[in-house]
Amino acid sequence: MTLDRFRPYVSRFLDPFVRGFDRVGMTPNGVSVVAFGMAILAAGAFALGGLEEPIWYAVAAVLVFLNGWLDIVDGALAREQEVASAGGDLLDHVLDRYADIVVIAGLAAGIEDYLLGFAAVTGVVMTSYLGTQAQAVGLDRVYGGLVGRADRLAIIGLAGFLAYPLADATLAGFSLVGWLLVFLAVVGHLTALQRFYYSWIALE
Repeated sequence: MTLDRFRPYVSRFLDPFVRGFDRVGMTPNGVSVVAFGMAILAAGAFALGGLEEPIWYAVAAVLVFLNGWLDIVDGALAREQEVASAGGDLLDHVLDRYADIVVIAGLAAGIEDYLLGFAAVTGVVMTSYLGTQAQAVGLDRVYGGLVGRADRLAIIGLAGFLAYPLADATLAGFSLVGWLLVFLAVVGHLTALQRFYYSWIALE
């Protein structure tokens, strides 16, 4: 079960934001770029949280939630302005992948564990790749699996808030951020394999 399936139910909460962006002349692509900017800032804050002051973890959490919220708003704005296009969808997905990469890079940089960061980012990228690759071979785009992007952002944001008061706590040699990266690595690859299995069965 993933949070992605609840996207249609949050549409009524989007209206004020959609109208606001439309009123100031923002385009859906512009909102996608702003969302990516939030991810870059979140990555920097996560790195500072590990290397400097733990309060930056809470800042990073807020920025991650903003990235996720704007990622929903851009699609709603495209529908409102009747400018939804394949090009916009491509830009949105490319920026989402780069956002995933930079946020995880920031987490890994903060605890200086780049091998664990590599395992996490490959799991996340493969999850997304298998979701869209299903569409490339003639199936519907796959959003299911253990953890989708909405779930991932919610978990990263929650962990960011918890990492502020628990910055010095460790369990089995890992900090909370370390365990977050372990979770992203393991569940990311399991979700990718789950999506591969679904697609493989559907193609038979």
